Amino acid sequence: MYIAVASLPSGRGGDAAVALQRLDAEGGSVGEPDVLDRDGLGDAVARLEVERPRWVWSSTRDWYPALLTAGVAVDRCWDLALTRDILAYSASCRPSPYIDSLRSAAPKDDGTEPPRLLMPPPPPPNQRSLFDEPREPSGPSPEEVLGTFRDQLAAVSDAMEPARLTLLVAAESAGSLIAAEMEHWGLPWRRDVHEELLERTLGPRPAEGARPNELERLAGVLRAELGSPALNPDSPQEVLRALHRAGIEVRTTRSWELEQQQHPAIEPLLAYKKLSRLLTANGWNWLDTWVHAGRFRPEYVVGGVVSGRWASRGGGALQIPRQVRDAVRPDEGHVFLVADAAQLEPRVLAALGQDSALAAAARGRDLYQGIADQGFGGDRAKAKLAMLGAMYGATSGESGRLMPQLTRAYPRAIGVVEAAARAGEAGEGVSSYLGRGCPPASEEWRARQRTTTAEEQRRADAAARARGRFTRNFVVQASAAEWALCWLAEIRRRLTASSIPQPRSRIAFFLHDEVVLHVPVEQAAEAEALLGDAARAATRLIFGAIPIEFSITTVTVTSYADAK
Repeated sequence: MYIAVASLPSGRGGDAAVALQRLDAEGGSVGEPDVLDRDGLGDAVARLEVERPRWVWSSTRDWYPALLTAGVAVDRCWDLALTRDILAYSASCRPSPYIDSLRSAAPKDDGTEPPRLLMPPPPPPNQRSLFDEPREPSGPSPEEVLGTFRDQLAAVSDAMEPARLTLLVAAESAGSLIAAEMEHWGLPWRRDVHEELLERTLGPRPAEGARPNELERLAGVLRAELGSPALNPDSPQEVLRALHRAGIEVRTTRSWELEQQQHPAIEPLLAYKKLSRLLTANGWNWLDTWVHAGRFRPEYVVGGVVSGRWASRGGGALQIPRQVRDAVRPDEGHVFLVADAAQLEPRVLAALGQDSALAAAARGRDLYQGIADQGFGGDRAKAKLAMLGAMYGATSGESGRLMPQLTRAYPRAIGVVEAAARAGEAGEGVSSYLGRGCPPASEEWRARQRTTTAEEQRRADAAARARGRFTRNFVVQASAAEWALCWLAEIRRRLTASSIPQPRSRIAFFLHDEVVLHVPVEQAAEAEALLGDAARAATRLIFGAIPIEFSITTVTVTSYADAK
């Protein structure tokens, strides 16, 4: 059963602000809508949730946070915004007026730029003018919500692989619920531990605009070593000029390039850069902004990059540096279970290629060691380098030299990424296992391929290779992201049905192939078994009964710093 949720225009239905409409399997209306005041939405949803409907709404971010604040959680939803982004690029969808309109409006991407957010960022928080009148939340009308839902249902049911696309839409929508719940409950964060770390590393908190003591000390050492008493070490341009005056010939101030130089200024400069990153990314201002009441609450963006991986807005949620991980500690009487899907992408590649030899290499052991034992003389480092090169397109250097050996050993798996690379080089699209498509080549990219001179041909070839590297990895990374979404959804479903106490959502953190659960100490063993069961269920859900193991490594810790 579906129930659509939509806003009503001001003044329609008296004081009502929300309409709930029951729908049948084809999206047709069943009975009259329930019209209610927005303040009564939580109670209405809680009453209807016992029927386990799939809630249909414009965006989980528009509706679910307020429900969670009211103490109401839901099991399932259909997120129209996330589904729209999937359908716009999916090669599984057949042409229709709705799909054609999506594709004409969808942004293009030639695959050579860094991953980007598919949706524009929201306005900065708390920036509304003091003189603006507060406005009630608004969104698509009930007619627009129902029309969009019917169009999406029709597009999915008419797809070339409807079962797969249906699973992808369900998993993406489940991910949106989990992201909202993670934001609501927050990641436990000990401010006192974080502040002690900053003081131990940087010195006492400085006055606004001043450098901490340790950074000021290093700045003094650097000025002395470079003979530049007025040097501002926070200015890359000034630092680069000072390095050149001291006879240090570098093109940038990047750490990897500086580390190759021999000069007394290099050590304090590298130390300054490291501590400056800590201050900027996770210093006192970061604490003031993002950690409140013992919780870190960033904004997760489900499907935020083209491969379907999550992104985040503000706070750096998906890149918590090791320096501050000790501040991530569970509540009293609780522990973290940190579960990592080891070597997820090469295992997904084995499933995509139905490669029994690669599946055998992964069975019951470290996959890279299995590859090494099968054909690289036991050299795990070489085996890993070869496999990563195959997935990421590193076809030169040592990776390139190892590729023929890897191809002979696993022709079906390597054939998957090679075919994807050739398609990308030709400007064609590729798809994940469940049907997420990559953005098509841009018109600018296609124009670059129409060459008349040798120099233009060189640039065109470089652009084609770049797109080939993008599509090569897209099929693997996007399929791995789908597996991870199904794993998350299975974890959430099992947590709800388990004996582990409330609150119901205890997924505290998620990063691509890693999940962190926050559970009572006495429930740790049950939660660990649940994580493994969920991984096996996710594999069956996507790939069916296949002889490939998706290995889960789980550790129980009282500090996130101890997880790895």
